[in-house]
Amino acid sequence: MIMNLMTIIAHISDLHISNATFNEGVFKEIVNQINELNPDMIILTGDLTNNGYYEEFCKATEYLSMFKSPLFPVPGNHDARNVGYEVFEDLIGDLSWVLTKDDDLTVIGLDSSDPDVDKGHIGRPQQLWMENELNKCFIDSRFSIVAMHHHVISVPKTGRERNVLSDAGDILQSLIENNVDIVMCGHKHAHHLWKMENTLFVNAGSTSSIKLRGNDVNSYNTYEITDSYIDILLNQVNGNKLSLGKFNR
Repeated sequence: MIMNLMTIIAHISDLHISNATFNEGVFKEIVNQINELNPDMIILTGDLTNNGYYEEFCKATEYLSMFKSPLFPVPGNHDARNVGYEVFEDLIGDLSWVLTKDDDLTVIGLDSSDPDVDKGHIGRPQQLWMENELNKCFIDSRFSIVAMHHHVISVPKTGRERNVLSDAGDILQSLIENNVDIVMCGHKHAHHLWKMENTLFVNAGSTSSIKLRGNDVNSYNTYEITDSYIDILLNQVNGNKLSLGKFNR
């Protein structure tokens, strides 16, 4: 598969919009940075809100409208609290979705949340749907990305793994066997990149939550994808840019 043009994706996560845990100034600065970058799309891997309250989702729609590029979110465990999964559908959009850009790149968004619990779960019906969509990518030789909130592979320096996907093994097998190019996750407020077989598993840190680990700062990831390479950067709100990895295709 040959991509005709460079594709740039911004990956944000874990906004935690609320009266207590959301840093509005940091969020607006990152909005400005991403708008200046003008990516082809923005992927948001969950936890738009902190408690799943209707008021928080209303604020989220206002904040997310500040982005100029098309934005595609999936829900996180915090969004599924207090019947927030219904509000997400009403105000934000589908819980899971698939989009294709220029017939050469497909992104599949999965709902890994369960109402009022922190651990994640994809489930067999959604897994089969994902596998069917990935089979189409294989037939059409399209670059494939899967986005979900919960991480599939444990993330270093994040403590006990109480909140990983309950069916992580099954989902990991599907992703590897279907040669997914990139898996994007959030949840742990920690950036990291694993490579397994031919698949890159990339976690984003928190874009705007005050709940950060150690000396981490708020950040987002960017992906530059061409027919010859994938270049992934960690972009910190203070302007620092760190390479998470550059990979030949």
